[in-house]
Amino acid sequence: MNIADLDVKIFADGADIDGMLDMYRRGFVKGFTTNPTLMKKAGVKNYESFAKSVLSKIADLPISFEVFSDDFKDMERQARIINSWGKNVFVKIPVSNTEGKYSYGLIKTLSEDGVKINATALLTIEQVENVLKALSGGAGAYISVFAGRIADTGIDPEPVMKETASLCKTAVKVESLWASTRQSYDIVRAAQCGVNIITVTNDILKKLNMFGKDLDELSLETVKMFYNDAKESGFNI
Repeated sequence: MNIADLDVKIFADGADIDGMLDMYRRGFVKGFTTNPTLMKKAGVKNYESFAKSVLSKIADLPISFEVFSDDFKDMERQARIINSWGKNVFVKIPVSNTEGKYSYGLIKTLSEDGVKINATALLTIEQVENVLKALSGGAGAYISVFAGRIADTGIDPEPVMKETASLCKTAVKVESLWASTRQSYDIVRAAQCGVNIITVTNDILKKLNMFGKDLDELSLETVKMFYNDAKESGFNI
């Protein structure tokens, strides 16, 4: 199987600028996503400086930056500022705030005003349907369903992702997105579900050269790895 044959766009998920630029140069990544947790992990200290630095180097692919307020009025203020940073910017709006109040009204307002939205942290079809209603007639958007987090609960995410993909196909300028990817094979699963986009972290993206690899060859490489690591460790019984 060749990764290029799969009918799904791969977005790199991360906040390490060097890693983002590495994936950008490789050419197969079609967009980028970030979030405050990834920024914290990457050691980002100044949100705006980081974002503008990335946008100065990657201006021809969509990049999603997330608001981080918990107040809807302040979310709107942040969203409009983030939106002003570039034509390729999508503003990530969480489906709710920390009090569980849904952000559908904010998403509708921003989308109708021409802000491209990445609605994020969705896990249910009810959330998908309500976000789609909010996005009706607005600017372009992504609906990010966290398939990996659904799977973490012991539930198969594929039925949710298939229905999400089907619902998004009925909307204008709205694409379905498989988020919180856990393994390389999720790219195959996303394509099979008909999802438009999958976000993948760099550690998983670096494994994509294994697609199509002969399993007997991989088995032998694994045996050699165990042998060499034991030898280098000086183990004896």
